[in-house]
Amino acid sequence: MFFNSLAFAIFLPSVFFLYWFVFNKNKSTQNALLIIASYYFYSCWDWRFLFLLVFSTFLDYYTGIQIEKGKSERNRKFWFWLSISVNLGFLGIFKYYNFFAASFSELLNSVGIQASPILLKVILPVGISFYTFHGLSYVIDIYLKRIKAEYNFIDYSLFVSYFPLLVAGPIERATHLLPQVKVKREFNFEKAKEGIYQIVWGLVKKIIIADTCATYANAIFDNYNSMNSFSLILGAIYFAFQIYGDFSGYSDIALGVSKLFGLDLLRNFNYPYFSRDIAEFWRRWHISLSSWFRDYLYIPLGGSKGGIWMKMRNTFIIFIVSGFWHGANWTYVFWGFLNAVYFLPLLLSNSNRNNLDAIQLKYNFDSLKVIISILCTFLLTCIAWVFFRARTITDAVLYLKRMITNWDFSFQYLANERYSYELLLMIGVFVLIEWNNRNKIEPLSGKRSLLKLTLAIGAIMIFGTFSDYKEFIYFQF
Repeated sequence: MFFNSLAFAIFLPSVFFLYWFVFNKNKSTQNALLIIASYYFYSCWDWRFLFLLVFSTFLDYYTGIQIEKGKSERNRKFWFWLSISVNLGFLGIFKYYNFFAASFSELLNSVGIQASPILLKVILPVGISFYTFHGLSYVIDIYLKRIKAEYNFIDYSLFVSYFPLLVAGPIERATHLLPQVKVKREFNFEKAKEGIYQIVWGLVKKIIIADTCATYANAIFDNYNSMNSFSLILGAIYFAFQIYGDFSGYSDIALGVSKLFGLDLLRNFNYPYFSRDIAEFWRRWHISLSSWFRDYLYIPLGGSKGGIWMKMRNTFIIFIVSGFWHGANWTYVFWGFLNAVYFLPLLLSNSNRNNLDAIQLKYNFDSLKVIISILCTFLLTCIAWVFFRARTITDAVLYLKRMITNWDFSFQYLANERYSYELLLMIGVFVLIEWNNRNKIEPLSGKRSLLKLTLAIGAIMIFGTFSDYKEFIYFQF
């Protein structure tokens, strides 16, 4: 079931009605309803993988209690590493086994040793990377005595399986969501209204921006050998807006839906393409994942406290692991590596925390420098996105090489679409709207909110009629 589907348009109001008008007597019944709704939501994709979700939930619930009750450090470590090993084991089998087996076989074949790997015929369970990280952070926090174990199985189950964030995040923390789950919620009209604005803006990003850009980006990337420089530049830009509109759109919808039920989720995107350097970009892009790796990998490795080589090592580890988290392909690993290369000069010059203030533009030279910095950061990001989108590293390199050497800047006709003048205009309007509202959670609230909401819904209905792209990109991660 997708957020942008008719099924979800029926599912959400039904759960909302039951939640506030039937199961509203206490928080336990509300939580139980949300768990049932979440399991149904997940089973609409493939009910056979529900056992993984339930097993992972029970494993971390039980091991969390055992870690807290452990009378010796040895006993606590046993339960801690049991949870970590099993969770990462499931993730490794379903997501990475075939990749490592095939890569190792290719390595042997390259040195003259014939090998035929045994590959598993399995599909990747949707959302496994997200709900696994929910459980891992919970167990780690208990082991480090940052939080107490949760003894209410219903409350903990909801924390792990809550349907707005179940399949594509944001990656929640027990310290943030569990306290909200444990108290009864009262309906708040203003919060619900904020939720509706955020849902609609998320749908604008997904249906109008991401799905339209996908049509052109796919056509260009799939036929890059016959595309000129201008088309390849546009292809990289289109994919940049496709993945931003797709993933941040999903996050906006998730946060908005959750507000309808009186729960606040972590903000996942903060207008990342207005970043002035790569460090700021990673503070604004997929915030819940970036902060997860910072808190549970980068800082435990020593963070920035050690010498220069430790700083460099930790930087490359966190970015490469982040790339590998996205998928079992060397393109993702190189994407992470490239972002580490981008980040390194900022780290070594101690300027990675320079741009923490809000962006303010005036008619002066400093503002011109800000605009140039934003454009340069976007350019570097688009180059990295080419590796993220390409099928292989070789394809990405050839794509960029042809972009630089072809030197033809005329519009090309795409076999499945018209010229893309309208799309460029639409992206320009979208950027202006976000820029003018960059200090807000979403652009629809505020003055003339009803008019903006009406126009947005009308545009969604028009573009949704012609859209062929339904699935969200991050479902595959």
